[in-house]
Amino acid sequence: MNTALIGLSIDSVYSHIGWVRSIEELFGVKVPFPIIDDLGFKVANKYGMIQSGVSDTSAVRAVFIIDPEQIIRAIVYYPPQVGRNTNELLRLIKALQTADKYNVATPANWRSGDPVIVPPPKTTKEAEQRLKQGYDCKDWYLCYRDLYKRDRRK
Repeated sequence: MNTALIGLSIDSVYSHIGWVRSIEELFGVKVPFPIIDDLGFKVANKYGMIQSGVSDTSAVRAVFIIDPEQIIRAIVYYPPQVGRNTNELLRLIKALQTADKYNVATPANWRSGDPVIVPPPKTTKEAEQRLKQGYDCKDWYLCYRDLYKRDRRK
């Protein structure tokens, strides 16, 4: 998916080594990405990963999706009691990549292959033309497009 994963933890490098080894020994899963230690909370504080009033040492489980231009595109926070949903994170990354590549938006619960939303027209003339372009329009400002069918014709 042309992405890179980096873990950040306020625990020590030694804790990371133990955690990575435990994951592999107990679950047979290798952690394929680097984990950065942030004992001084420098990065965790900068990104709002320490919840005030909860604990001085308990970082929020957070996922930051940062694009190649170093812009944070999405942040997903999870309380420590709830595991992350990797399927949702993959869906989110794919949706962002699709939106960027095709200059479209993805509706709620969008999955790869589902129709996307075409940007709204900027003029009355564009609005009139849009209704003739073969999109699935609910109204002049909300039209869906099937990327797969259109791209296959190219």
